[in-house]
Amino acid sequence: MYSLTILAALLAAVPTFAQAPLWGQCGGQGWTGPTTCVSGACCQYSNAYYSQCVQGTCGGSNPQTTTTRTTTGGSTQPTSGSNGQCGSGSPHATVTGSSGNYRASRGSTTLYTGSNYLSAITAALNGISSGERVSVMASGSIGANTISISSGKTFEVCGTIDVGNRSGRGAIESTGTNGVSIPFLTMTGNPYFGLLFYGTSNLSLGQITMNLSGGMGIRFHRDEAANSNVKIGTVRVTGAGSHAIETWNINGLTIDQVIARDVGECALLLQKVTNARVGLVDGNNVAAGTGYATLRFANENGKLNGGYGTNIYIDKVVSRGGGRGVFCVSASGGAEIKTVDLASNGNNAILIENCYNVAIRGGTVNGGGEVRLAARTEFANNKDISITLRVDGTTVRESPCGTNISWNLSGNGARNIC
Repeated sequence: MYSLTILAALLAAVPTFAQAPLWGQCGGQGWTGPTTCVSGACCQYSNAYYSQCVQGTCGGSNPQTTTTRTTTGGSTQPTSGSNGQCGSGSPHATVTGSSGNYRASRGSTTLYTGSNYLSAITAALNGISSGERVSVMASGSIGANTISISSGKTFEVCGTIDVGNRSGRGAIESTGTNGVSIPFLTMTGNPYFGLLFYGTSNLSLGQITMNLSGGMGIRFHRDEAANSNVKIGTVRVTGAGSHAIETWNINGLTIDQVIARDVGECALLLQKVTNARVGLVDGNNVAAGTGYATLRFANENGKLNGGYGTNIYIDKVVSRGGGRGVFCVSASGGAEIKTVDLASNGNNAILIENCYNVAIRGGTVNGGGEVRLAARTEFANNKDISITLRVDGTTVRESPCGTNISWNLSGNGARNIC
């Protein structure tokens, strides 16, 4: 009996650790919190300092040594080297050195030595073939110039590229290409476009960090050839004067996360995109004083084969302050948002205007601008809209009345709906 009492006391003294919630942190250097996730989520490695619980299966609690990374859309993206770290393994060409003294090399062969960072990067890219990789270990500035990446090449930046503003152009571009990969990139500066794409297929972007002082983060051009099968990992953008990510003309888009802070326009703007799956869109002080939103669908986004069958899937939208939270406009639709967490938006928390087959399955709105269904005369009125929300501290309004509109509301928000 005495032994059983001691055993019970010892068992009671063993600490129990809570599981991290969906989208919560679950790992990283110095992390002392939970390292497992709630049911239905897995701990997805982002970098050495941060892992996060995402929906789905990602092959372990912290897959830092895997060679592929599972996205929330269920596909996989290649990572760099043997253990998924920038510059690891055996890159085919490298750029090393520091300001005023750069070296591009392929094995024992020197491709460039000198003071020009852009010339070193260009020499390294020109020194590899399709299916090969350049690792830029050095940091430096390319000024108001452009780095072009051709088909099949992997370009990763383990240092930091500082860029200038080249009107109408990207600091890094890939156009009319297949199989380009940028698994790692950190960028600073004030670009016109940080990254510019069109006419691409099987494009893969991994961990992209842009700490900008203006310009736009990532742009898929409007009036150029369309793109297909684009996969994007985690994009973090701060300080952009325009959008963090603006897309046009993509069929087949997968994004893990878009995290935008102090961005002038949208965190994620989808236009004429079909068959898309996005994990998290998270905006703080995004689109303040504008008609933009943390997440915006526009210009017939989601219109597929002449209709609006559901083909745009968003797991979660988080928005704090700034302008709108979620905005659907101009004959867009075919979209499902699983949950939203919107608070203190300076404009509409949610605005759905001339959209078709849009569902928000759950979540909360706290304060800020109203939740609104509206319509302009140049497009048909809203149709087939389903909204399940808790709304507190702001109003819900439907004007004019749409067709087949379903509301499932809770909370103290005043309601003026049809």
